[in-house]
Amino acid sequence: MNIRMVLLASAAAFAASTPVLAADAIVAAEPEPVEYVRVCDAYGTGYFYIPGTETCLKIEGYIRFQVNVGDQPGGDNDSDWDAVTRGQVQFTAKSDTEYGPLTGVIVMQFNADNATDQDAILDSAYLDVAGFRAGLFYSWWDDGLSGETDDIGSVVTLHNSIRYQYESGTFYAGLSVDELEDGVYKLGEEANNVGVAFGVGGTAGVFSYQITGGYDVDNEDGAIRAMGTVDIGPGTLGLAGVYSTGPNSYYSSAEWAVAAEYAIKATDKLKITPAVQYYGNYFGGGTVVPDDFDGLGDAWKVGLTVDYQIVDNFYAKASVQYLDPDDGDDSTSGYFRLQRSF
Repeated sequence: MNIRMVLLASAAAFAASTPVLAADAIVAAEPEPVEYVRVCDAYGTGYFYIPGTETCLKIEGYIRFQVNVGDQPGGDNDSDWDAVTRGQVQFTAKSDTEYGPLTGVIVMQFNADNATDQDAILDSAYLDVAGFRAGLFYSWWDDGLSGETDDIGSVVTLHNSIRYQYESGTFYAGLSVDELEDGVYKLGEEANNVGVAFGVGGTAGVFSYQITGGYDVDNEDGAIRAMGTVDIGPGTLGLAGVYSTGPNSYYSSAEWAVAAEYAIKATDKLKITPAVQYYGNYFGGGTVVPDDFDGLGDAWKVGLTVDYQIVDNFYAKASVQYLDPDDGDDSTSGYFRLQRSF
């Protein structure tokens, strides 16, 4: 009995001193290196480095719901109200070069009038370096006063263009050559021409200004416009005037027009903007235009726009406009909008 116990104890001691060998050894894999997205603060907020590159990318956009009400001059919908939805996303890429930042912008826009009537468009796509810009982008004629009443821009302001713009801290000046394939044209002709435009603007304290001009080569007419704003009291006063030598792709609503508005900053979140505009020799909208403005009557327009910031990046806007032309019926139109930006 004692010998048996000695043998069992010896066997147990031997087993305990011998390493256990598994059939398949388990080896922990080395984790794959992960390259986290890095913030790029060289060009402002919102940019990050595209992994593996030195290019900075910013993604932004908005979702908009809008209900148009009343008469809609030039619209395709005969209803007295029409709900529309839009989604827009913008990609901006920047990188350093020996000529300064190289910028590329793509803006995609998606519009839905209803479940079946929808479109997706390229709203902008251009490259920019050392003051030169080429691609599809909005001209200076797209700018306007801050309210919704003024009508001092082109029928179409998005063109395939090439331009150079000099900029300093408080001043800019530029020249562009614009393809006007979707501009206005005379009866019996086609919209397939070119234009040359310039823009000059800047700020001086509480005052800002812009002078814009354009010459439509095919229609052989041009237009010039001046705008200015100044902070007065609780708001900003805006004044603008435009003159056209004849209907052209840069301005065709009237031979001349003047506009004024006062954007009242009622609170940190609420802005109220009453505005008025007067047209001399008023033609109105449309892409087919008369040879000249002779014999046309005048028109006037008054409107009110209210902007309210509900929370950060979430806004509401309501606008109503009344137009009374000498040569046509008066009309009232407006909209209510909700927009979430990101």
